[in-house]
Formats: sequence, structure tokens, C-alpha cells
Amino acid sequence: MKNVKKIAVALVLFVAATGFVNAQSKVAHINVQQLLSEMPEMKSAQAELKKLQETYRADIESSMTELRNKYTQYSNEATSKSEEENQKRAVELQGFEKNIQEAEQAAMQEMQKKQQELFAPISDKAKAAIEKVAAAQGFDYVIDASPGLSLIVAKGKDLLPSVKQELGF
Repeated sequence: MKNVKKIAVALVLFVAATGFVNAQSKVAHINVQQLLSEMPEMKSAQAELKKLQETYRADIESSMTELRNKYTQYSNEATSKSEEENQKRAVELQGFEKNIQEAEQAAMQEMQKKQQELFAPISDKAKAAIEKVAAAQGFDYVIDASPGLSLIVAKGKDLLPSVKQELGF
């Protein structure tokens, strides 16, 4: 009877210990910023965004040059014009300057919209690859190890090489 109790207790302890070991979650980490920056799609999206930015910048610079030229012209002609004409020109310059500011704001909004449009599918693709690799390797949690996100110790498995391989680069 004593042996049966000992065996029963040992069996309960064994099952409890095995359950505890199996209950522990596997955790991995990945530097998502690094992954995204190395993706070929991200590089082409950034190039497209830069091209669009340069187009907007050129348009705004052209408008600024036109504004400076008008300001110089109006300043040089101010003494030969009437007070009423000078006031009209000042209002015209202020309106032109306001239009440039509005164009700058519109360009910034368009840039943000385009960035979102370009980066969202890339981010989704990276996330899907991370999830696939994590599931294949049996990880329950994957922590973003990008700088500034409070990961202090990263002794676990780094999924970056496996995810890059999954994405084909």
C-alpha cells in the first residue's frame, strides 16, 4: 500500500512537472525596423516617395522664386506707383504667399497618404512572414526588438534571418 501511494505521488508530481514545462511559452524576438529597411519592396517604395517629394519640392521652389521676383519687382516699382496700387500689390503678394503655404500643406498630406499607401502592404507582408516563421518554429510570442521599444535582454531566438529567408532575400 505504501508503494502504491509513493507511485501515485510520484506520478502526480511527474504529470504536474510535465504540464508546467509544457505550459511555458516560447518567446523569440525580431528587429522589425531592420527587417522592413532591408526588404527590396521598401527600398523601391522609398525611392518612389523620394521622387514624389522632389517633384513637390521643385513645384514649391518654383512658386517661391516667382514670389521673390514679384516682391523685388513690386518693391522697385513702389515709388512710381500710387498708394492704392501698392496696397493692391501687397494684398496680391500675401495671397500668393498663402497659396504657397497651402500647397506645402497639401503636399505634406499627399506625401503622408502616399507613404501609408506604399508601406502598409509591405508591413503586412512582413507581419505575415513573421507569423508564419514563428508558427513553424513553435513560438508563442515574438517581441519587436527595434531600438527604442524597451527590449532590454534579447537572449531568445532571433527570427530575423529566418524571416528574411521566408521573404526570399
